[in-house]
Amino acid sequence: MTVRVEREGGVATLVVSAPPLNLYSLDLHDEIDRALDQIEAELPRVLVIGAEGRIVSGGVDVAQFAACPSRDATQALYDRMMELPDRIAALRIPTIFAAHALTLTWAFEVALACDVLLASTAARFGLVERVIGLTPTMGGTQRLAARAGVARAKELVFTGTHYDAATLERWNVVNRVIEPADFDAEVHRFAQDLADGPTRAFGAAKDILRAYEAGGVPGANAATTAIASALFDTADLQHGMASFLADGPGKATFIGE
Repeated sequence: MTVRVEREGGVATLVVSAPPLNLYSLDLHDEIDRALDQIEAELPRVLVIGAEGRIVSGGVDVAQFAACPSRDATQALYDRMMELPDRIAALRIPTIFAAHALTLTWAFEVALACDVLLASTAARFGLVERVIGLTPTMGGTQRLAARAGVARAKELVFTGTHYDAATLERWNVVNRVIEPADFDAEVHRFAQDLADGPTRAFGAAKDILRAYEAGGVPGANAATTAIASALFDTADLQHGMASFLADGPGKATFIGE
């Protein structure tokens, strides 16, 4: 098994371990799907996605592309590949991608589908499909544009260059850059802080931001009051308000319901 799920309290961690390069393959995708099935069956309050090994991923097993006998078969493969980041983006809990080292193609595209991207100073990122005459097929181009703007997305895709974490933090692609010695502990601390929060409210924030992505500020404004008012029925909001009134801010303990 090359994919496993670890749980600690409200945090689930999906770990890819397919040495030496953690390359994407349909078999690996199937394993990740099974891991996500486990996660969705017993939904945690936060999901962390990462990989083991010298690098996060060296990219995709190009033999799969070369084996496609037709344009239709090629599109079917790409449609299957797109399902992975879309499935992760649709989760209603906070998702964190932890990039400790080189993160290319599919892994970078999955990282961009997560809510938060935490990177070690040793991490480098790239969409390098140009080397085989291809463009990214798993949503990375458009998700880069959403974070960094169209011009930066074009630069990453056109050049196929590896970019360091500090540069991508400056471009709003990476959320935080962390020293390697502190990386695991800081990822754990960050995830635990989110797991201690009002999980349903975080899901509502994701819904509002999806409305923004689809329809801009007007679209988000049209959806916000219904999404936020639905939180009235959550235990966390009722307890949070009572705690605030009785004890002041920052004293509430949330249960994720």
